Formats: sequence, C-alpha cells, structure tokens
Amino acid sequence: MIRIHRHAMVAAMALLIQSCNGTAASKGQDAAATDAGPISVKHGLGTTIIPHRPTRVAALDMNEIDMLDQLGIPVSGMPKDFVPPFLAGHADDAKVEDLGSIVQPNLERVHAMRPDLILITPLQANHYPELSQIAPTVQFDVNFKHSGADHIRVVQDHLATLGRIFGKEDLARQKSAELGAAAAKLRAITEKRPERALILMHNQGAFASLGVNSRYGFIFQALGVKSASPAVEAGLHGQPVSSEFIRAADPDILYIIDRTAVMEHRSAINADSVDNPLLRQTKAWKNGHVVFVDPQAWYVMAASPTSLKTMMADVLRGYGKP
Repeated sequence: MIRIHRHAMVAAMALLIQSCNGTAASKGQDAAATDAGPISVKHGLGTTIIPHRPTRVAALDMNEIDMLDQLGIPVSGMPKDFVPPFLAGHADDAKVEDLGSIVQPNLERVHAMRPDLILITPLQANHYPELSQIAPTVQFDVNFKHSGADHIRVVQDHLATLGRIFGKEDLARQKSAELGAAAAKLRAITEKRPERALILMHNQGAFASLGVNSRYGFIFQALGVKSASPAVEAGLHGQPVSSEFIRAADPDILYIIDRTAVMEHRSAINADSVDNPLLRQTKAWKNGHVVFVDPQAWYVMAASPTSLKTMMADVLRGYGKP
C-alpha cells in the first residue's frame, strides 16, 4: 500500500509541475503577444519610436490596409474615397473611422480617433510633421514615381516591419515568401518569351505610356516583361502618346489602365471604347493580346500583396496564360 501511495504522489507531483510549467509558458506567450517594449522603426522621413504594441491604427493608404489584412490586424481608421472591392468591407464598417481622402487626409478626424500608430506612404509625406504630433507615424518607403528592380523587396521589407511592430513575424515571413514565389514564377515565364509590351494609362480619351523608369518600372525590371517603347517614360502619370506612337511601337502586348474609371467611380473601358484604325494595326490587337487590367490594383495600389498578385495575373494574361 505504501509503495502504491508513493507512486501516486510522484505522479501527482509530475502532473502539478507540468501544469505549472504549461501555465507559465502560456502566460509568457500571452505577454509576448500583447506586450512589446519600445520598437524603433527607421524610414525615409526619420526614426519612429513606438512605445507599445498598437491597438488603434490609422492607415492612410490602401496598400497599408491590405498589409494589415494580410497580418490579421484590425484597422480603426482609413480614407474611404478610393477603396478597391476586396477592401470594401472596411469602408462599409461604421466602426472604421473615415479619415478623408488618400492624398488629403482629414487631420482633425485622425486626431479625434486617437490612434496609437499612423501608417502612411509618400503620398501623405507632406503631412508627416503634423501626423507625428498626433501619434507615432511610420512611412512605407515605396517609390510611386519610379519603381524598379527592388520593388518586390521593398514591399516584403515593409511586411517584415509591420510583422515586427505587431508581433506577427512568422506570418509576415510567410506572406513575403508567397509574394516572392509568385514574382519568381512569373519572371521564369517572361524571361523566356520574346513578346514586347506597352503599358498605357487611359484618361479622358487620351493615352500616356509608362515605361521602364515609371511607376510601373518594376513590371519590366523586377518581373521581366520586355518593353516595346522606344522612349524612356518616367514619372507618376507617364508620357502622353498618340495612336501613331502606339502603332509605331507595335507592341506584342498592350496593358491598358483606365484611370478615369477609378477617378469617376465607373465601369472600366473595353476594346470597343478605344478601338481605332491605328491600334487595330498593332500585333497586340491583331492577336488578341490587349489586356484591360484591374484599375484599382494598378492605379490606386500596386504595392501590397493582393494588388501585386492581381497585377501579376493581369501580366500573365498578356502572354495568353490564365
């Protein structure tokens, strides 16, 4: 009987120790998930110190909203002027404060919502001093005027930064790896193909070409698409071009972004909308390789996991790939 009693005591003690250890580990994990000491983030506008893990986030760009979604982070305030369909749930949520427009956020509303972190891009950089007085403010250092070979890496780096801020490092690495794999898969196709492409922005009946040194430079430099343009179009809105220019370039693929559809909140154009004798003479038109891309992903965003994957799918359609 004594031997049995001793065995029972030993087993009970083992269970108690295991339970205590488990409870301590659980508490440690919970503390790690909810408590973070000051985090320092360097970006193009300076160094931001975030004193604790944020719980009320104001995100002033749709790319930031998507990244927060990817990491399962709720957003407390955002601009609601140009919201893509896949983020419409936030715009429709009355609990998410409307902070005005992407280019001109309403600073009074930002202040009133009492955020403990504000996320911006260069589109809101001129408001950085005022925003920094409201709450710690971090800029996503994406180059909207001249994206290049490092564009995907810049997006991945920002995912990693947000992962560090919110204690979601593993998930950030997973999302980053998925994005990198998608880009590598696309490049493996484009590098072997001879087709040359033009990226055109359609606005109120006129075209602008965006080439290797433009906001869509990464399409050529990072994703391997070959350019059909004899000129170097730079900047945010490209170089105005005529139908004669497009005919002379004679691209194998045409990617057309309908800016007017975004700005006027209407349906995007189609082939019938831009049909003319000169465009019909291009190889792209003759072979059915004119792609009317997702204007929200391309024009409003172009620097987040979801928008980039949408853009990659559009690029693939130009090569006859579903």
